[in-house]
Amino acid sequence: MTAPAFGFELLSTDGAARRGRVATAHGTIETPAFMPVGTAGTVKGLTPEAVAGTGAEILLGNTYHLMLRPTAERVERLGGLHTFMNWPKPILTDSGGFQVMSLNSLREMTEKGVTFRSHLDGTKYELTPERSIDIQRMLDADITMVLDECTPHPATREQTESSLGLSMRWAYRSKQAFRTRPGYGLFGIVQGGVYVDLRHRSVAALTDIGFDGYAVGGLAVGEGQEIMFQVLDGTVPALPTDRPRYLMGVGTPADLVGSVQRGIDMFDCVMPTRSGRTAQGFTRRGKVNLRNARHQDDPRPLDAECRCPACRNYSRAYLHHLFRSEEMLGPILLTWHNLTYYQDLMAGLRQAIERREVDDFAAAFHEVQGRGDIPAIE
Repeated sequence: MTAPAFGFELLSTDGAARRGRVATAHGTIETPAFMPVGTAGTVKGLTPEAVAGTGAEILLGNTYHLMLRPTAERVERLGGLHTFMNWPKPILTDSGGFQVMSLNSLREMTEKGVTFRSHLDGTKYELTPERSIDIQRMLDADITMVLDECTPHPATREQTESSLGLSMRWAYRSKQAFRTRPGYGLFGIVQGGVYVDLRHRSVAALTDIGFDGYAVGGLAVGEGQEIMFQVLDGTVPALPTDRPRYLMGVGTPADLVGSVQRGIDMFDCVMPTRSGRTAQGFTRRGKVNLRNARHQDDPRPLDAECRCPACRNYSRAYLHHLFRSEEMLGPILLTWHNLTYYQDLMAGLRQAIERREVDDFAAAFHEVQGRGDIPAIE
């Protein structure tokens, strides 16, 4: 059966907020959407079936980690990442650039690309725009990301401008290397740090090249939510309206709500899974630390409105016990819960946009979150 063409359909709007649908080779994605992070071909602690059960329609795979182990060539021989990890739905892969840039002393960057040593065994590798695109093709990613330099924060205007120029040249080379196939898309990445005029220059360069979607990169790197929202306010209106918009590496529930209000369609972040492994649960009333002794005698669920197994079948007291006893079931259940909460938040935002009530939804979200945790049982 021939795959559908990759595309984005804008279904409804409410102010800047957008309700849409992305068509890919492995299925459709309802937006706004949150993508759980499956770094090494797995969302830590959960089966793919469990992840799908939370409502997730697309996962993020990590090019850097997969190219080192088990290697993209091996994944390709075994049928691609969808088959390899038993995830038949869409997959987006990052370019590997962010992880390589974070290696610091282990890398050397030139116009051609980045040479780096593996954090696993010190083996030397070269990652160019062309190599990154080829790796993502071997992984069979529905959405491929261009290789870019993630501009650090803080950075001077001069540093940011130089970094931006390199990223745009790499974006052009990435586009040239990408093989167009039905159902598969390539996203450009907007850079420019906190300088909105540089962000506009990046948008202009990327739209001139032409991509299937546009990501906003280089945020959530220490600048804080207020500055992040200011950058989005200045950048998102310049992006094409007929392409999906992806904010990379963001974030907290409040980050997601505010970014959707500003016109972002797609998100990814390790926060719900990483927090799930460290006893931090996200609920409709705010964040909960299940290591806290206040929960040791509490028979109530973590979130009474949640549909996940952790909330349907177990008490706060039991979850507290699991973490205090360092039992692996604790991180599994809390990761399951956090991902369910994030997917339910996205579903609520989609519904609110359809009803043209997104500002009311956001106001109610912030009011309830501000109340804090449910009082402990005395």
